[in-house]
Amino acid sequence: MSTETDRDEGKNEDGRNGDDGCAARRAGYRNVTDGKGRVYRIGESDRELLGHSRKLMVYLPWIAMMAISVSEYAYGSAEDTLSRAHGWSQSDTFWILSVWVFFQAGIAFPAGWLRERGLLTARWAMYLGSVLCLVGFVALAHLDDVGPALCGFGVIGGLGSGLIYATCINMVGKWFPERRGAKTGFVNGGFAYGALPFIFLFNYAFDTSDYDEMLDLIGVYVLVVVAACAWFFRDPPPNWWPPHVAPPTATPAGAAPGAGRRSAAGLAKNPPAVAQFTPKEALRSGMLPLMWLSVVLTAGVSIFGISFQVDYAREVGFGPLVAASSMGVMSVVNGVGRAFVGWLSDLWGRRTTLVVVIVVLGLAQFGVIWAGHVHSQWLFLCFAFLSGFGGGAFYPLFAALTPDYFGENYNATNYGLVYSGKLISGLFGGGLGSMVVGAWGYDGAYALAGGVSLLAAGCALLLRQPGRERPRAAVAGERTVSRELI
Repeated sequence: MSTETDRDEGKNEDGRNGDDGCAARRAGYRNVTDGKGRVYRIGESDRELLGHSRKLMVYLPWIAMMAISVSEYAYGSAEDTLSRAHGWSQSDTFWILSVWVFFQAGIAFPAGWLRERGLLTARWAMYLGSVLCLVGFVALAHLDDVGPALCGFGVIGGLGSGLIYATCINMVGKWFPERRGAKTGFVNGGFAYGALPFIFLFNYAFDTSDYDEMLDLIGVYVLVVVAACAWFFRDPPPNWWPPHVAPPTATPAGAAPGAGRRSAAGLAKNPPAVAQFTPKEALRSGMLPLMWLSVVLTAGVSIFGISFQVDYAREVGFGPLVAASSMGVMSVVNGVGRAFVGWLSDLWGRRTTLVVVIVVLGLAQFGVIWAGHVHSQWLFLCFAFLSGFGGGAFYPLFAALTPDYFGENYNATNYGLVYSGKLISGLFGGGLGSMVVGAWGYDGAYALAGGVSLLAAGCALLLRQPGRERPRAAVAGERTVSRELI
């Protein structure tokens, strides 16, 4: 490793010259370059950069993610009241949510592009997102026409939630480059189980007499919570590495001596990217398009399960039991599963855990068919929960895998491209699923969903870290493989 000592010259939270973000005293640092040319900036502690522990950069994004979860995971519990209050059909409410998903996923890439060019800081992305979320809830409360409500909640609210989601995920990955699996999974889990109080609220205290006031208050709640968290948001300098963890070298173990036990284990299974890949380089590597395709396929199966699980249960006579298995329980399973697989991926490796999760999702689709044929409610619940687990757990894995493969400096844009796969799945997953159900029935549709999921698992098996030599080549010739862009 080569080193170069330098000092900070007063840079802002995006690593560019400026006054913003200079409240904390900056200590000297040195740039350490490994055998593949990857640069690590070490010497500055999180407390020197932030004025407090970097753990706050986990808890604050987690709180913000829980605040915005009401928009997606509690929406289904409010649909009946909204339909009666505004005179909407079931199709109207479905399309409002579909448009929300489209814009929530679609904003990730342009937001990342703006952030990495210094045109939008993490803090202001959160501020803007919180205001847009407020506008979305106000529109949902007071606009009776479907078109304006769709634009207000679906478009504007979706953009706001997407800005907050992408910023929170990128934030935690940058501050914990050596243990991003567990931390990213923890933050991502808040996006599911954070909706639990609102699910109960919408089921038991939400009716046509007070729905507008309640939605206004929820919008204000999201605004206040997200804005309060955003006040403390600050990105680390480019290439920053925690000083108490030795930067990994080119050794097979992947972690240098001196790292903590958990950090060393995580780095051994998930070595950092060999370089900071720009979006163009990440696309040329072939791995980012493959990750995008995997997200499209897996998210499509997940959205299909959410959209048709209850309808299928009613079709085979499981209505009462499914009603007892409320969306609240499903959101908890979904959220806790995200946190669990994030932690597990630090031990097993990101790609291995991802493949297992997607296979579980696929097998669960076939299990739902089996449960329906044998008319077993308990089997149906078991496979429905497995489907819910797998349908949410893959998101934090892709969020952690992206900087593992392509580095942290362009992660906002690179992950925005990967996450945009949900844009396709969100727009066409439910509609295409309904066409398949109409043509092939539920058995055929679930079988197709299972097959698609297994295909996605096959795509995930092909993922390789760009530029990292394979163990076989290392043993045979102990050659140094330079970064290759396909």
